[in-house]
Amino acid sequence: GRSNSLPSRPHPLILKCNEHLESLRASKATSSSSTLLRHKVEGLQDLIECVEKLIQLPLTQDVFLHECQENWVDELLDGSLRLLDVCTSAKEALLHTKECTRELQSIIRRKRGGEVELTAEVKKFLTSRKVVKKAISKALANLNSTSKSSNISSNTNKDHRTVALISLLQDMEVATLSTFQTLLQFISGSTQSKSNSWLSISKLIQPKRVGCSLVADESEFAQVDAALQSFVFTKTCKFEDINNLQNQLEKMESCIQDFEEGLEFLFRRLIKIRVSLLNVFNH
Repeated sequence: GRSNSLPSRPHPLILKCNEHLESLRASKATSSSSTLLRHKVEGLQDLIECVEKLIQLPLTQDVFLHECQENWVDELLDGSLRLLDVCTSAKEALLHTKECTRELQSIIRRKRGGEVELTAEVKKFLTSRKVVKKAISKALANLNSTSKSSNISSNTNKDHRTVALISLLQDMEVATLSTFQTLLQFISGSTQSKSNSWLSISKLIQPKRVGCSLVADESEFAQVDAALQSFVFTKTCKFEDINNLQNQLEKMESCIQDFEEGLEFLFRRLIKIRVSLLNVFNH
């Protein structure tokens, strides 16, 4: 019976997962720069991949089998589903925005139909962005209403292995949700809501003198939104404006591309984790 002499040191994979968690926590959580957010998503990928390996271990499956009746099992399963839901919301928001961006870009490139067609397409884009933002705020509201911490660590009658494992899985859920939350806010362009309204008002009043530092601080999504709104309001269709708009759309598109790949990776991993959990608990 190997299991009689339980190792007192945590498994190397648990240590590795905790390292990934630490560096995720250390990375600037609220930053709205796409570079930092990409970095965060990559850190999350490392963490989830590590957790997935950990869940496959016979050692882990063993712990789970002995704990099947516990209420935290349901919480873990609920949590795994919640992560997939949020991930799906983010994927849909990106996909939706990407499709509108492509429509708009092709109209700008064709240069046919002139200003009328362009303005109509811009308005269409802004309308569908509203739909995306609404879906995102709904997803964020759901997140806030469901995130609750459980009192597992207080169960002193569990061996340290079990406690370490459960608390790691809970920490992973929190870290994943918080990263998705930041990403959703970034996509909706609401990372800087305070300066955001100030910015769009100042744009209308003095469209030529927008503080560059403020714009640079906003997400690529927020920048495109602001540029298109000012385009609709000012109704001027100068060549350099169009050029500038095209650049911003391209930046946003490459942003979308990166995040889509990251989310696809996470989605597949999260499904595997959920399936593993279901398999163990249904034995």
